[in-house]
Formats: sequence, structure tokens, C-alpha cells
Amino acid sequence: MKKKQETQHTQFLNTCDFSNCLVCGACSNGCPTTGAPDLAGWDTRKVMRMLANGLIDEVIASKFPWLCTGCGRCTSTCPGGLDIPSIMTHLKSLRPKEDIPGTLYQGMINNLETGNNLAISPKDYLEGMAELGHDLAKECPGFYVPVDKDNAEILFFPNSKEVYGDFEDQFWWWKIFYAAKENWTVPGNNWEAVDWALFTGNDKANEELARRKIAYMKDHSIKKMIMPDCGGGSYGCRKGMSKLNTLDPANEVGFLYLYDYLIEILKTGRIKLDKSVHSGKKFTYHDSCKHGRELARTYGKGYFDEPRWILNQCVDNFVELTPNREKNYCCGAGGGLWPMPFEAQSAWHARYKRRQIKESGADVVVVGCSNCRDQIMKRIPRYFEGCEFEVKYIWQLVAEALIIEPWSQEEISQGEKQAVTQWKALDISLES
Repeated sequence: MKKKQETQHTQFLNTCDFSNCLVCGACSNGCPTTGAPDLAGWDTRKVMRMLANGLIDEVIASKFPWLCTGCGRCTSTCPGGLDIPSIMTHLKSLRPKEDIPGTLYQGMINNLETGNNLAISPKDYLEGMAELGHDLAKECPGFYVPVDKDNAEILFFPNSKEVYGDFEDQFWWWKIFYAAKENWTVPGNNWEAVDWALFTGNDKANEELARRKIAYMKDHSIKKMIMPDCGGGSYGCRKGMSKLNTLDPANEVGFLYLYDYLIEILKTGRIKLDKSVHSGKKFTYHDSCKHGRELARTYGKGYFDEPRWILNQCVDNFVELTPNREKNYCCGAGGGLWPMPFEAQSAWHARYKRRQIKESGADVVVVGCSNCRDQIMKRIPRYFEGCEFEVKYIWQLVAEALIIEPWSQEEISQGEKQAVTQWKALDISLES
């Protein structure tokens, strides 16, 4: 075991050229984790010097890699160009699985074995989809949740957090699909949107989760998938798919990010919005690290202008956080910190985000990531006073402003008939 560790460490040192580190401290100055509770004396600069001097086991045994949100502010200011988020991810992969904090490892195993992080059974999942779809059909006649639909234009991945508990948060996307009369589907199996393999540095599991998504699209002849809305989920999915595409170009499938999709259906007139729904409030936008800075750094395209364009179709009173876009601060939930047992440290990281929001004077903080939403809506108010703001998903903002044109009786009847046929084939009773 020791020899294996030494080999891993040698490979690690050969991969990362720490001689590029100028010991300038720019990484530490840009990192909100510096000074976190129970982390006295630790910062990014110290960790880089420890690694350069071969003290890898000491860093692996510390909390530091697990308190890194992977936000990329350090790398964006590093004059030596060190990819510090990737280094931290690799350090996580070297931690023995039994010592991985919290539920991350078990969640990843659940996903590999059952298709979702929480090990929700197929029966419970399908019954939930049927029941919630039936509830929404009272407001949107003819609606149902299509499962494993062949030749769909759009594939959408649910988040186990919403399937398990925040049920009605799924209504926002469903209303958008309904208004746009979208030809869409969700998977019956392997439907998890979130990728905890990314948070544990497990490359093989990351590739396997991406492989399943690719195989599903090909098996069902689906044109495009919407990248999971979770920042880590979409980044992990893109990472795994990119590796598989490099190995075999036949693995390439169509995808688009949620911002691209919303812009497309807005610009083509497939959905229409009423701004007055959101009048009387001031809105701001939180740039997700993985949707913005890290996506731009890794793949050359981050989403900064697009969410702001969407917001301006929904509201009249928009203000910026300072700093924003590439310079924005992480909310403190990234890298798996939301479910990990380091709440005090995560909240410490969030102190800058709380200050930004307060200084903006915004009544509503709009986000494009489920972890960012939970952190800003739930954790920040637990640790800081004066957090009277609301937090909304960007797709929630769109859904609330929708002008839904009624379906024809023929469309309603067709939807109801398809729902009955699908749930009967899946042995799910709509009556129960």
C-alpha cells in the first residue's frame, strides 16, 4: 500500500510543476477559505509550498482540499498558471474512501448502483413523477411527465434533492416545457443530475456517469440534452463527456446549457413573458463559479451575458453584485461543501457573498445552480443577520412570468391519453 501511495505521489508531482509557484500569495488573497474556523495557519500558498516540498500525505490528511469549493479565483490570479482546483480535486482522490467526509462517497456509490445519489427506488421515482405531473395538470391541462420517450428533442435530468423533498421546485421547468409545447423526456433510470464523483475526485465514476447519459441519448434517439442545472453537475457531466469524446468521437452527443435553451425559446417566441409580475422588487444575479469562471477557463465559454439577458426579459429593476462575472465570489457551497459536515467553514466562505448582496440592496437574488440556491437561501441566513432577501432560480423567474397560451382540446386530450398509456405501461396507477 505504501509503495502504491509513493507511486501516486511521484506521478502527482510529475504532473504538477510547482516550480511555477512564485510564492506571491495571490491565490490565498483571492480565496475566501483563508482564515476559516479550525483552519488556523492554512491557506492556499502554504499548501502549494507543502506539495512542492513533497508533504503530500500531510495535505491529504488535512481538511483543506475538502474546504476548497473549486471556484477558481485562485487560478484566475495565479501568475504561474497553476490549476489549483484540479490539484485539490486530485488530492481528494488520494484520500482513502473510508475517510471521505460526510455522505459524498456513499452518494456517489448510490448513483452508480441505483442511478441517483439518494438511492430512491425506481417505483418511488416513477410514482412521484406521475403524482406531481397529475397535480400540475390541474393548472396546465394535458400535462404529464414523459419518461423514456423516443425521438425527444430535449432530455432533462432531475435533481434527487427535488425528487426526494423539494417536489414542487420541479414545476418551474415543467411549466416552461408546457408553455413551449416542448417534445421532452426524463430518464426512467440513471436520472440523477448531480455528479458527486466530481466532488470526490473519482475520474472513473465521473466517466461512467457520462457514459450512461451518452448511451441513453443514443438508445432513445434524443437530439439534445440540457446540461444539468447544478453547476457541479453540468461541469462534471461536461468533463466526463469530453474525456469519452476524446477517446472515441462516436461518443459525441448534442447538448446545450439551460441559458441557451431559455434564450432560444424566448427569441423564437415559443414562450412569452409578463414583466409586471416581478414589478416593485430589485433583482440581482449571482454568477455560479462552474457556469461562469470555471467553464470559461476550461472550455473557453462561460455564461455571463446570457443569464443577464434572460433576467432583463423578466424584470425591470436589475442591479449587479460587486464584483461580478469572472471576478465574482463563490457562495461557499461548491465542491460538495453543501452536503459535507463543514457548515461553519462553508458559512465563513460565504461572508463575502452575504456582504455583496447587502450592498446591492437587492430584494431577490437570482441563481442558476441548486447548490448556490440552497446555500444563499438557507445557510447564509442561519449565520448572518439581516438576510431578508428572497432567492429564486432563473428558470423560476421565467416560469412565474409566463403567459401560458391554453392548449387546444385536441392537444389536451392527446396529452391525457399519452399519460394513461405511459403510466399503464410502467405499472404506475394514476388513481393511487
